Amino acid sequence: MAALPRLLRAAALALLLWAGFCSAVCVEVPSETEAVQGNPMKLLCISCMKREEVTASTVVEWFYRPPEGGKDEPIYEYRKTNHEFPSRFSGRLQWNGSKDMQDVSITVLNVTLNDSGIYTCNITREFEFEIHRPLFTSSRLIHLTVVEEAGEDFTSVISEIMMYILLVFLTLWLLIEMVYCYRKVSKAEEAAQESATDYLAIPSENKENCAVPVEE
Repeated sequence: MAALPRLLRAAALALLLWAGFCSAVCVEVPSETEAVQGNPMKLLCISCMKREEVTASTVVEWFYRPPEGGKDEPIYEYRKTNHEFPSRFSGRLQWNGSKDMQDVSITVLNVTLNDSGIYTCNITREFEFEIHRPLFTSSRLIHLTVVEEAGEDFTSVISEIMMYILLVFLTLWLLIEMVYCYRKVSKAEEAAQESATDYLAIPSENKENCAVPVEE
């Protein structure tokens, strides 16, 4: 089951690659839920904004809760500046958010087995409209499991194969769209050139007769 989020994430990233040729696109990709001991782990948290919502003040709060239960412990905060709370993650957290504050991810460095648990990403935005300043809040939960060694089961192999098939399909689709657009533009240019050539071929006296008479 852990391979399914990876498949969704890979498919969304592939769509981002294709859509990047046309315009900037934000996709709320789910985070991976399995980390390997000793490696860095990026906790992905993306909250997309609409075009009219670009002007906003954003506050991001990250919490951690052990797998055996308990209270959410604040570990990281972004409020105009980065702030790391004293915790078991002290010195191991790194901000990976984007400038537009749609990607508000963090990375846990040198992951340990004790880092397994539930991570919560809270996003609060205050939109700066002319009439009012509404607040928008959202949360993302990441159930992280840390393993000693990376394992690859049959499901993950299938997901990788499907990812490559999807990438090939999107690439072919993009090429077909580019060829179609090129031929459409070429035909339009040829039609315009033929119209200009036909007009130039008309004798000058006929061009004068083409003018619409003006009644007094």
